[in-house]
Amino acid sequence: MGTGRTLRKESHVRPCKTPAGKARKNKAQRARLVKLGMAEADVKSMGDDDVRILVQRPTVVKKLVAKKAK
Repeated sequence: MGTGRTLRKESHVRPCKTPAGKARKNKAQRARLVKLGMAEADVKSMGDDDVRILVQRPTVVKKLVAKKAK
């Protein structure tokens, strides 16, 4: 294995995502939704993709929480 220029370039050598890193990210995103006001049981029943979409749109989450509160 060489130690040349190609291994020093950031764009060519990116670290792989590990399962532990993905789990940590998912856990943090779920906690973020709970902090925004969603019920913890609802967040647990959601899939990872749904959680990711809702975390990207906090105003939508706040509207959903307000609608359920009424």
